[in-house]
Amino acid sequence: MSPPTAAEASSTAPPEAPLSWRDSLRVYLEPATLRMLALGFSAGLPLLLVLGTLSFRLREAGVARTDIGYLSWVGLVYAFKWAWAPLVDRLPIPLFTRLMGRRRSWLLLAQVLVIAGLVGMAMADPRAGLRPLVWCALLVAFGSATQDIALDAFRIESAETRKQAALAAAYQTGYRMAMIWAGAGVLWIAAWAEMSVAEAATAGYQNGAWRVAYFVMAASMAVGMLTVLVSAEPARRVLPPARNTAEWLHSVLIEPFADFIRRYRWQAALILSLIAIYRISDVVMGIMANPFYVDMGFTKDEVATVSKIYGVVMTLVGAFVGGVLSMRFGVMRVLMLGAVLSAGSNLLFAWLAMRGHDLGLLVFVVSADNLAGGIASAAFIAYLSSLTNISYSATQYALFSSLMLLLPKFLAGYSGVFVDAYGYAPFFVATAALGLPVLVLVALAARWQRVGDGG
Repeated sequence: MSPPTAAEASSTAPPEAPLSWRDSLRVYLEPATLRMLALGFSAGLPLLLVLGTLSFRLREAGVARTDIGYLSWVGLVYAFKWAWAPLVDRLPIPLFTRLMGRRRSWLLLAQVLVIAGLVGMAMADPRAGLRPLVWCALLVAFGSATQDIALDAFRIESAETRKQAALAAAYQTGYRMAMIWAGAGVLWIAAWAEMSVAEAATAGYQNGAWRVAYFVMAASMAVGMLTVLVSAEPARRVLPPARNTAEWLHSVLIEPFADFIRRYRWQAALILSLIAIYRISDVVMGIMANPFYVDMGFTKDEVATVSKIYGVVMTLVGAFVGGVLSMRFGVMRVLMLGAVLSAGSNLLFAWLAMRGHDLGLLVFVVSADNLAGGIASAAFIAYLSSLTNISYSATQYALFSSLMLLLPKFLAGYSGVFVDAYGYAPFFVATAALGLPVLVLVALAARWQRVGDGG
């Protein structure tokens, strides 16, 4: 019989008293939480480099918006990471697993793959053909998705359930800081390198500048690698040995998914539906954000400055607030708040599209969007963590986070087609409307949870 999750245990045991404000804040200073800050940075760095920032680079190089939208399907690699998550969960890496442990060895291998892919992206020139760039981006995405699998399990196994919201908030803070470094930082470096790299006297796209920027990003993965090397492996959970190959395959590939269905039964459909569309508004919108900035006439320096100064502050505030509120008032309430804010921030982009090149409004919109994203993500990560069985943490969390991206990433591939046909303002309004079903599903999930807890 599988050990219960926190969600199961809560229905059979007296509920724990909520942490005091002081204890809730003190969790953020614990070593496990600080490790998640650094590892979150390592996890967040690759994402924009194969999606958002790459779309800015491609648009500046003259690639059509429709092609940029289709190229965003590179991100579907993240949506299928459940397919190899069982191997990451159970399969040892020769020599390295013995020396470092199961979680840390997989983390280090994944980070090496990300670095190799980023170096390849640095060397590629989209004007000479997109195929080499796409293959390197796929390598980055595969390494990044593998890192996510191992890191989610590492996080879940590093602290008790009631502290997962704090770990999720620290992870999300590091993740968002890395996304800003991989967004604003890349743009700043590329803008600086345009003046430093002797490539072309004419204004416009300079691939040498982007090459420098992507090399710096590859070097930035050292933050995660050093953290892995100095961290301790979570306590290893001894699993019963398989008597034969068929039994091993069943325990690795089938049992993690069957366990989830057994525990939640018909409610599993509701939970999986909520996971599938919770982030749909901002994921679909995000693919066209950087092409939008280019087409609105914002320079790399302007976008980088706004993202760096205001984006960082509001991201940190959002992740911190989301984690504290989740521990204090419960995850479901903050999930609802995050869903409302995420959809609402897309309407602000529609307003900006109608105003045009307005730097002050860009500051406001980017700030609001990062605040909403930080709150929503911290609560959502805590919610997903509460659903996992500790015996299958890597596989089950990979299933959840993959499902979270599958439909949004697929729809995002057509974002360029939509913008070309109808324009930016209708596109942003449409992405906000995609968030309306999310509110209904959060309300239903919260109601079912109250019934399950006897409330």
